[in-house]
This record gives sequence, C-alpha cells and structure tokens, in this order.
Amino acid sequence: MNSGSIYDSERLSLSLTEWLVTTVICLAVMMTVPTIWQRSVLTESGPDDRIPYTLSHDYWLFEQTCRQACEQYEWLFIGDSVVWGHYVPKHQTLSHHLNDKMGSRSVANLGLDGAHPLALEGLLRYYGPAISNKNVILHFNPLWMSSPKHDLQTTKEFHFNHPDLVPQFRPKIPCYQASRETRFSRVIKRHIDFANWVSHINLLYYEGMSLPAWTLSHPSDNLLRPGEASMPGADDYERTDKTNNYPASLTLDWVPMASSLQWRAFTRTIQLLQQRGNRISVLVGPFNEHLLTGQNLVRYNRLKHNIDTWLSQNGTAHLMLEPLPAELYRDASHPTAEGYEMLSEQIAAHGFLIGP
Repeated sequence: MNSGSIYDSERLSLSLTEWLVTTVICLAVMMTVPTIWQRSVLTESGPDDRIPYTLSHDYWLFEQTCRQACEQYEWLFIGDSVVWGHYVPKHQTLSHHLNDKMGSRSVANLGLDGAHPLALEGLLRYYGPAISNKNVILHFNPLWMSSPKHDLQTTKEFHFNHPDLVPQFRPKIPCYQASRETRFSRVIKRHIDFANWVSHINLLYYEGMSLPAWTLSHPSDNLLRPGEASMPGADDYERTDKTNNYPASLTLDWVPMASSLQWRAFTRTIQLLQQRGNRISVLVGPFNEHLLTGQNLVRYNRLKHNIDTWLSQNGTAHLMLEPLPAELYRDASHPTAEGYEMLSEQIAAHGFLIGP
C-alpha cells in the first residue's frame, strides 16, 4: 500500500488556521500589489498627456490618471474621442490649445476614445471617484443621438465600445445581449481593484489576453517578457491624411431627447458629478452640420435647441459650439488640428473657463 504517497489527500489538506493564513496572505497581496505598482511604475503626468489609444479599455490606468490629474490641474476635460483628439498628436488637442490660451498648465485631458455617454457614466461612477470638488468641462457629442444604433436602441445585437462600462441590468440596453454570467462578472470586477490591475497588466504586456491564453498563443515566448515592454506614449493615435471622409451629405435618424438612452445617461453623469461637489460646464458639439441638408438639418437644429433649453433650465453652465468650416473636420465630429485651435479661440472668446 502506498499510504505515504504524495497524492494522499490528508497530506494535501489544510487546517482551518492554515486556510486563514493563506487567505490573509492572498488578500494582502491583492490589496498592496496594485498600489506598489502604481507608485513605482506610473510617473507624474506631463503637459498634454492622455490615455494611450491602445489602452482605451484600461480602466485601472484611467482611475490612476484621474487621481494624478485632480492633484495637478485646475480643470478636468472629460468626454469621448473629440476631447481625446482622435486624429491629432497630443500637442494639437483641444486641451493643449486651451492651456496655450490660458498661459498655464490648467486643463487635463481625460478624454477616452469611444466613450459614448452610457459608457462615460459607468467610467466616472466606478473609476472616477477622485473627481470631486473640481472644475469639470464635460463634452457632449450629438453624434451619439444621430441614429437608434448610435443610441444603442436597436434590438439586433452588435458590437459597441466599452460594454464593461454600460449598465448591465437597468436601464435595459436592447442591443446588449451578454449572458447573465458575463454581466455579473463585469459588475463584480468594477469593485475589485486587483482584478482591474490584472487587466491593466494583460493589456500592457500580454496583448489583452489572460496569461493562459497568451501562453497558448506564444508557446515559445518567455512569460516574464513584461521587462521588455513599456507604456505606450500619449502620441499613440490614429494617423490619417483624410479630410472629411464622410459622404457629401448624410440623412440621419436623430433620436428625440425624451427617448434617448445616451442623453439620459449624460444627464445622470451631470448629476453624479454635481453630487460629488464638482462645478460642471458643458460643451456641446461641434457636429459637422455641413453634411446635413433640408429637413435633416432642421431636425438637428431642433435637437440642439432642446439640449440648450434643458441645460439652461437645469442651471448647467454650457456653450453650444458653433460649427467649424467644412474643411476643418475629419468626419462627422472630429476636427482637424486647425479645427481644434479654432474651437479653443471660440471657447476663450466666451470666457468659458471662468466657470459658473
């Protein structure tokens, strides 16, 4: 008989005390490793820094960036890729030009590529708690109300940006048809710093894959290769020579404010930031109105008017940005480098950064 076998269950079992010690050690590691990593690896942000494009889904990094920005900047500029600066280097973004106009390092770029309002609400609710008692410029891009699909109202499932951030159960998003298990795991992950840090490591060093998946895809590579990697720079962006790469005219199925999921999410974001003691100023636009004709332009102007009215009635400081010349758009909503500079002049002329 092999009573002394290494497979003896008694030899593999742990006592209650040993389980408690093991649990305490694991919890200590989970609580301290992300903090040690943040202090030893992440450096102080420099002028015009932004979340690297390839790390747009790194919400742990966004949370750390928020904390640094709250300590270093007077104004936080929050929004989607228009704020981030999708087609321009970091020294040609809107926040850069605003800092240039103010003659100081005052505005932090906290834009995130693809952050539609439903995702932005979750991003700030779960990963932006540091944003409190600050001056916040919150951008609203009307593009997210330009069709039921952009508003995430279609019943057919399709891929959209940042599904981890949207409401998983309520309000219901018709096109979001993830399994119940996936939804629960995404809800739980929002509250576990270590899990988000692991995702940060996977995105940074392992192509966004888990360690087992990466090992299977790279059987001959060294698992410890993180030492060979480095953080992508803030100038990791989409380069293109195209200007206004949309068709000559568009017919868009604008979603009314009363039924828009994206607009409701945006209003909840305003309320969330206000509840945290922030002073909110909203920028709306500039949408490329040159692509709209006839009744479609009339419907868009009606939507702008309703947005303006809602913000005024709710006492929210805001600026409805005037459209740029057609040649200063890359597409329906992203300006060129010259377009961003013109927008900064428009904002400065209204004394917008003085705040409410």
